[in-house]
Amino acid sequence: MKTRDPLENSELTFLLGMAFQLVLTEFVSRVDAVGYAELRPVHGLVFQALRDTGATSSELAERLGVTKQAAGQIIDDLEKRGYVERRPHPAGGRRKLVVLTGKAQEHLSVAGRVLHQLEGQLATRLQEAGLELPRAELAALIRTLAGDAIPPLRPVW
Repeated sequence: MKTRDPLENSELTFLLGMAFQLVLTEFVSRVDAVGYAELRPVHGLVFQALRDTGATSSELAERLGVTKQAAGQIIDDLEKRGYVERRPHPAGGRRKLVVLTGKAQEHLSVAGRVLHQLEGQLATRLQEAGLELPRAELAALIRTLAGDAIPPLRPVW
């Protein structure tokens, strides 16, 4: 009789958190190794939130689920590093539109390749064990709890 893995008896929140932590740590290590050690996971979330059309700092705060002050500090830091820039808002007024620079777009491209490589390697290892990445199951879990309104992934790490 095969002995069950003791992790299978762990709480769901522990398993989800540990899986997230391990995947994120490996991803960050690989992105650091290709020249982006100055960036942290929260910066990747900001890049994703600004990716298409940019956002005001208030909109970014809402998308990230952080305070306006926290969003402003992140924007200031990324602007100093050359990853974002503030432009006049198309609607006018005092608001500024925060957009990604070419440097940030290049990072997204590199990080995307690193992530796809990591996911491919994980998928291969799981397939060797007769398993698959639980993407559909995780999506169903999120939909069960959140419905149609996907909440922001808060950068608490």
